[in-house]
Amino acid sequence: MSFASRFWATARRPKWIGALVLALAIAASFALLGQWQLERSFEGGEVTEEQTETVVPIDTIAVPQEPMMSAATGQRVVVRGSFIPGDFLILSGRSNHADPGYWVVGHLVTLDGASLAVALGWSETEDAAASVIDDLDAITPGGEFAGRYLPTESPQQSDFEAGVRSALAVSELINIWTQVPEGVYGGYLVLADAPAGLDVIDSPPPVTEVSLNLLNVFYAIEWVIFAGFAVFLWYRLVRDDVEDQVAAEAEASGEPPVE
Repeated sequence: MSFASRFWATARRPKWIGALVLALAIAASFALLGQWQLERSFEGGEVTEEQTETVVPIDTIAVPQEPMMSAATGQRVVVRGSFIPGDFLILSGRSNHADPGYWVVGHLVTLDGASLAVALGWSETEDAAASVIDDLDAITPGGEFAGRYLPTESPQQSDFEAGVRSALAVSELINIWTQVPEGVYGGYLVLADAPAGLDVIDSPPPVTEVSLNLLNVFYAIEWVIFAGFAVFLWYRLVRDDVEDQVAAEAEASGEPPVE
């Protein structure tokens, strides 16, 4: 009888069938652990669109006078308040759908008395933006405003030497606003609906790169190897049993074992 025939004859014995079932169960458990580790390796980057696109009150994701949390970036929010007349200004060098133009920015005071910078809309020309500002005082006081909450920009982005203001920097606006704020949000709001005469500013959902945790990937590979080893161990034990049988028969017959 060939060695292969002996192997499969031995493997079909109840003892080794039971051992195979146990080995496969262990291998399946290891494979599931590997899958779990692989899923965990992507957990840091799973997020985003669903969470940021759910409109929530601004005070649930941000607090005045505190740094803006990264999780709040790009979140769609709603806030109630009134714009302060005379605190509207124009930012230059602001693109919208790749078209150069201007932003109109206002100073909103919430019902709780906190100040929030708001980018109301975009205009292709500075004159058009300036003409809209004359009508902005008519915005309903105590109204509800919705949009996307974004982090403040750096004042250094503006070319002050050339007399250009292009950055929406909250730290700079505090010194410009006519009404001294009691508390200021660290980010600014881009309105979802622009006032008449302005275009809505394009503010797509934030793009979050999926970060890969290499340590978890390594663990996942380890579990797959362990799963394979469980089946290999069964094979090795059956093979050793067959080899012992062959050696015992050869010893009894006085002939060298034949594989």
